[in-house]
Amino acid sequence: MACSVSAPTLLNLKHSHSPLLQPKKSKTRFSIPYINCSHPPSKFLFVSSSIAQFRHPVSKNLNFLSGGTAISKVRASAGGEAKSLDSLGSDATYQEAFSWPSVIIPFLFPALGGLLFGYDIGATSGATLSLLSPELSGTAWFNLSAVQLGLVVSGSLYGALLGSLLVYPIADFLGRRRELILAALLYAFGGLVTASAPGLGVLLIGRLVYGLGIGLAMHGAPLYIAETCPSQIRGTLISLKELFIVLGILLGYFVGSFQIDVVGGWRYMYGVSAPIALIMGLGMWSLPPSPRWLLLRAVQGKGSLQELKERAISAFSRLRGRPAGDKVSERQIEDTLGSLKSTYTDEESEGSIWEIFQGPSLKAFIIGGGLVLFQQITGQPSVLYYAGPILQSAGFSAAADATRVSVVIGLFKLVMTSLAVLKVDDLGRRPLLIGGVSGIALSLFLLSAYYKFLGGFPLVAVAALLLYVGCYQISFGPISWLMVSEIFPLRTRGKGISLAVLTNFGSNAIVTFAFSPLKELLGGANLFLLFGAIALVSLLFVVLVVPETKGLSLEDIETKILK
Repeated sequence: MACSVSAPTLLNLKHSHSPLLQPKKSKTRFSIPYINCSHPPSKFLFVSSSIAQFRHPVSKNLNFLSGGTAISKVRASAGGEAKSLDSLGSDATYQEAFSWPSVIIPFLFPALGGLLFGYDIGATSGATLSLLSPELSGTAWFNLSAVQLGLVVSGSLYGALLGSLLVYPIADFLGRRRELILAALLYAFGGLVTASAPGLGVLLIGRLVYGLGIGLAMHGAPLYIAETCPSQIRGTLISLKELFIVLGILLGYFVGSFQIDVVGGWRYMYGVSAPIALIMGLGMWSLPPSPRWLLLRAVQGKGSLQELKERAISAFSRLRGRPAGDKVSERQIEDTLGSLKSTYTDEESEGSIWEIFQGPSLKAFIIGGGLVLFQQITGQPSVLYYAGPILQSAGFSAAADATRVSVVIGLFKLVMTSLAVLKVDDLGRRPLLIGGVSGIALSLFLLSAYYKFLGGFPLVAVAALLLYVGCYQISFGPISWLMVSEIFPLRTRGKGISLAVLTNFGSNAIVTFAFSPLKELLGGANLFLLFGAIALVSLLFVVLVVPETKGLSLEDIETKILK
């Protein structure tokens, strides 16, 4: 139920004699409870008394006071002292004043890691056409077998899988910033090696190295963004990171369409990633470390507590566009440090990897792991990586025609992803999943029908691909990872998400590698029929197993759904 409270009522409460409602000692702020709300009484509004105007607090909206100060929700301790919910890990959001330019830059450079992942998908679609062409490849080894082509296409995914495994034990040692700098170096080196490869062996090494960059970037980017951005826009920015992946795919399609008629064009398609990676690396070099990571190192005894705390305050001030030594930043860092100390004292041990396969964590892994598995084995990587060849076989005989239609598909993918980001909190997860997966199954059966008896209508293949991409982008694309981030209990969340990442990249690599050999063995019609049947199974899984988490806090999900 929404809060019904007027500004005069709130201001009069300042003079209440209740201990919980007494003003804080600070001369500029006081604490007041929600009135007529369904929230527990421990949740409070934190309002600047220096502001004359007050806006009605509305759930899930960003409500800013005049002067750029935001209404902030905080939880009061037993003594009435308020602490930021961000540091306490509550489901409510701590809303703070911030400078947009200072927020955009720490988001942009990590998000380039996602863009480079998407670029590899889009560029590979055109590069495979160029690499296999006797006239356009510019090599004497263009006649690749189905297995060799599968290795070229899926090589970066195997690298990403290996990178995900390697980064797990060293991520906390490296820190999010250095992890992303290393990812940028691997991106740049892998792109250059692939672009200049004199033979298939070197090309495969370059693809593997590039994939290592993907594995590190996909782990480090969401962590850095989540730990450095204001809590009230965290969900938006993490969702926008997914849009950067789609933008990367679209950029890859564009570069492919311009270079497809150039001899050795595949080298340019892969080489364009190197300067983007260089920008990402220099950008991350200019950014401060994650303040939360610095405090985590301090609590773990990995350095001087005072020195790491001072570095965290300095980093946090830079990330919020505040002057060095800012008192607001210092107080927030002190709160977060106290919360981390309390967490490490209260929790006896960290959840083990085996705990993921027990009780609530097992149920969470079945839901989250099942979604990212079906996300891949319904053919998604095949449709994206092989969009060019599929369209070429569908009647767009010229390679340039196929790559241009791929650009249209990329634009459509961008539009549908934007739609999903805007509507997921309004419609809920299950309706989008059920509707989207149903459309995926229909599109795959249409592709099968095209290869069987509708070969004279190439527009059927284009329509089916558009339907597939659109339905994927409003369902499995964004929602699978959203639910993975929501569904795991706090105790095993880190390891659970790591296992989900491994499941995703592993199944992605297998499906991408197997597409060409399976298409050669079964034929296009039967292969897409197989994917369609798997899509029907995934639809049944969503209907019977996947819960609705819209509007639930992380604590509610753990207590009401998992138990």
